Amino acid sequence: MRKIVAIMQPTYMPWMGYFSMVAQVDAFVFLDSVQLVGRSWQVRNKIKFGDQEKMLTIPVNKSSGRDERMIYNTPYQDEAWKKSHLGTIRQAYRNSPFYHDVMEFLDNLYLGSYHSIGELNRKLISEICRKIGVNTPLYASSELSANGHKDELLVNICQILNADSYLSAQGSAAYIERDSMGGEFTRRGIALFYLNYEHPVYPQQGKAFIPYIGIYDLLFNVGFEEALAYIRKGIRKNYSCEEYRKEVLHI
Repeated sequence: MRKIVAIMQPTYMPWMGYFSMVAQVDAFVFLDSVQLVGRSWQVRNKIKFGDQEKMLTIPVNKSSGRDERMIYNTPYQDEAWKKSHLGTIRQAYRNSPFYHDVMEFLDNLYLGSYHSIGELNRKLISEICRKIGVNTPLYASSELSANGHKDELLVNICQILNADSYLSAQGSAAYIERDSMGGEFTRRGIALFYLNYEHPVYPQQGKAFIPYIGIYDLLFNVGFEEALAYIRKGIRKNYSCEEYRKEVLHI
């Protein structure tokens, strides 16, 4: 029986496709033992404010050297940004159908004290998973004894978890496929698949639907109980390595 794993960096309030990956696998690993990149999805994401996208960014504590900043050990600058983000979220979603339930949930999470941006993001994602009914076991790469770089690190994590299959985000293909079909996964006998997700439309306030924004928007508009059903609407048959190269990369 196959065991499939996905490994992704813990991003800030990720989009629906991220949660679709967590829901589709037997184990999910937060890749937090890699360098934190400023101005990346690790520290920012978008909400819908009126009929516009608005970016919310976590300020990074830059006291440590850039080379030493890993996702799991880089703190945010101070606590003030939390109040600012929550205030903006309240303004954006105050008339949404599930405002009170979701706002209470977020208030409680943001009140917590977290020693790093990675810990904060892991907590947000894991608690949202719990609330919407995604029960996939969650791990952190910083707590696993895995080494290596890029696809070698991912393969080593898979082997630690006794996985024989790996579900990758399409954005990772640039280094997975860099030298041969499936790269290190193929060489080590792990079946490689790429996420095939078509963003679904859901009831959203405003004049025009805006896709690919943070998960909070879905929660405020459809609630915790219906969120997973909407997330699953976008799931398509994932690409095998061969299918992805042929149908998406055209090679």
